Amino acid sequence: MSDQQSPEMQDLQKKGRCQSLTKGLVILVAVLYLLDQATKWWIVFDFKEPLSTPAGLVIEQVPVVSDFFGLFSFNIIRVHNTGVAFGMGNGTVWSSYVFLLIPIVALIGLFWLFRRGFFETKLLRLAWAFITAGILGNLTDRLTQGFFLDGSEQLPFWQNLMNGYVVDFLDVSFPWIKGESWPNGYHWPAFNVADACICTAAGLFLIGSLILDVRKKREKEEAVRLPEES
Repeated sequence: MSDQQSPEMQDLQKKGRCQSLTKGLVILVAVLYLLDQATKWWIVFDFKEPLSTPAGLVIEQVPVVSDFFGLFSFNIIRVHNTGVAFGMGNGTVWSSYVFLLIPIVALIGLFWLFRRGFFETKLLRLAWAFITAGILGNLTDRLTQGFFLDGSEQLPFWQNLMNGYVVDFLDVSFPWIKGESWPNGYHWPAFNVADACICTAAGLFLIGSLILDVRKKREKEEAVRLPEES
């Protein structure tokens, strides 16, 4: 009796593995998204809104690590970011419009590519899960946070929507990195869990793409070698 499985059985097993992997990715997206939103709403409810004064922006700050052997300091703060990851484009007139549209288009593209099988390996699919969770988390902020600002109840719906922002709260500085622009040390732009997910996804995409490229080159070389040996 042969242990070799029929092509139909192999296809069913492959389909089952793909479905299990997809469910796992959906669960991962949900967990990362909920973690991002839970931490942001904690900041919104427990920290005061940043206050703009003639002397500059007044931000509530809770030190977590004041000075770790002179290497870095870590604080929890509340920053309203209308730009993208790490504050790029923050405060510009066009940011609320552009950065509300871009993540919507990006999500549509990511789901379309996933359905088309663009993410061929487990590592690339893992990267897809991280970037999807990150984009969803920051998009949710833009769609909702403007409605919870002081005085928002007196503004029309569209104005509150355009006042949306991303909640950044992780604040890290490196006192040993000094320069003309940072005489007191380099201050990394504030970020959040969603930003961390997007950066993790970028690293996974890079590694996964390199591994996939090497694998395809090896398969191509083997395909050329086999007819020569026979």
